[in-house]
Order: sequence, then structure tokens, then C-alpha cells
Amino acid sequence: MTEYDSLIAAARRARENAHAPYSNFRVGAALRAKSGRIFGGCNVENATYGLTVCAERVAIFKAISEGERGFDAVAVVTDADSLTPPCGACRQLIWEFCGDVPIVMANLKGKREVLQMRDLFPKPFDSSSF
Repeated sequence: MTEYDSLIAAARRARENAHAPYSNFRVGAALRAKSGRIFGGCNVENATYGLTVCAERVAIFKAISEGERGFDAVAVVTDADSLTPPCGACRQLIWEFCGDVPIVMANLKGKREVLQMRDLFPKPFDSSSF
């Protein structure tokens, strides 16, 4: 058992609620607050695609909307053979709200990898940029 097992399990559970009738690419994410609370999120697709919301953003928005601040890890789970990192928009939001946290990528076959956010997003735009 690792420090990320409960986070991955929460992301797997969230993935079950994904609404992905167009891509059939179901994604679950989980965000762990420094308080210990875990917030899950799933991708929610829309026929226009542009209004689709990624699992990572859903988890962040849930946490923020419930008053949580300060996070220490994010997990992303898919059923793809290769591990799936957050998209560019999610990387920006993760940086904004979580900073340089571990990103745990996992699939349903038990494969996992942990990367620091700075390695996925080496030149972020944030308040230090202006």
C-alpha cells in the first residue's frame, strides 16, 4: 500500500460517473487537500465538445466551491494502456490552485507513475508572470 492508494481509489470511483457518450474516454480524478479531504471528479462531455469539462477541473472546482484551500496531490485514472497526464488547461488550473504537487497517473490495469507538476508544466503562467 502506498500513500497514493486512497487517492487512486477515489479517482477510480469518480471515473465510474463520467459522462462520455461521444469519446467513450472515461476519466476520473481525485484531489487531496492538506486537510486530508479528497475530492473526486469525472469528465463531463457535451455535444459541442468545447463545453466539455475535464475530471481534474471538476475535482478542483468542487474543492474550491466547498471552501477548501491547499492541496498536496492529484490523481488521474483512465482505462488507456498508456498513462494519461492532465491536458494543458488542467495543468494551468492545477498549477494555479495546487502548485508543484505530485501528479499520480494510473490506469485500470494497475500501472502508475508519479510526476511532479513542474515536470509536466515547466514554464507556468502565474501571478509571478506579471
